[in-house]
Amino acid sequence: MLPDYLKSAKGLLLDLNGVFYVGSRVLPGAQAAIAALQKSGLPYRFVTNNTTQCTQSMSQSLATMGLAIAPTEIITTASAAVLQLRQMGNPKIYPLVAADAQQEFAEFTWSDMDADVIVVGDIGDDWNYRIMNRVFRLLMKGAQLIALHRGKYWQWEAGLQLDIGAFVAGLEYATDQKAIVSGKPDPFFYKIALANLGLPPAEVVMIGDDLEADVQGAQAMGMKAVVVQTGKYRPHLASKMGITPDGELTGIGAIADWFA
Repeated sequence: MLPDYLKSAKGLLLDLNGVFYVGSRVLPGAQAAIAALQKSGLPYRFVTNNTTQCTQSMSQSLATMGLAIAPTEIITTASAAVLQLRQMGNPKIYPLVAADAQQEFAEFTWSDMDADVIVVGDIGDDWNYRIMNRVFRLLMKGAQLIALHRGKYWQWEAGLQLDIGAFVAGLEYATDQKAIVSGKPDPFFYKIALANLGLPPAEVVMIGDDLEADVQGAQAMGMKAVVVQTGKYRPHLASKMGITPDGELTGIGAIADWFA
């Protein structure tokens, strides 16, 4: 049975990590939820702040976990950043992102010496003072900073992990420059996702495990938003945020029940 917040919906946006999987582990009900979505006839897209893979690789990784999600169904923060860079006149960039995700930026000229724009994503254990200082010097020379997102932390198999927002905030503080943000909860990202669905905000429901990026960001755009109590969701942290979702799910498998 459809909940009230979904009865007027004509499309869905769904987060991936922490909702359908964590690390290499599929979350309960994920496969059934995707099967139900495919049969529902309701338009949907998966929207993710994952910055470590290109869309094609992400789809392949999901397939190995038994999650049948096509590349065309995935909207990444990197794809949003590419659009931002095009609007900036195709500047010379320093793509500080994981090797696989660098493929998304192949159309641009790269330089770590005289870049016009530094694109910051997740480079995992490669973060160090040398890299931070290189970015700092480029920014002080006049380069602009694009953050693929400003997430504080994310869920991995070992638990919560520090995310790139801490590095972005440090660079902003040191350079007195505000980063351009590509991913959730930035309106630019959600506008791309809505345009891809071809629907207005009032007809779309966002589902994710991040109260700030998924719920608050979507609600600010005029969408309904549902939090899934998996992934990075923690009741004691949620209670401090003052963000009220339109609905709550204990797991993504509830989608299969909706369309049963």
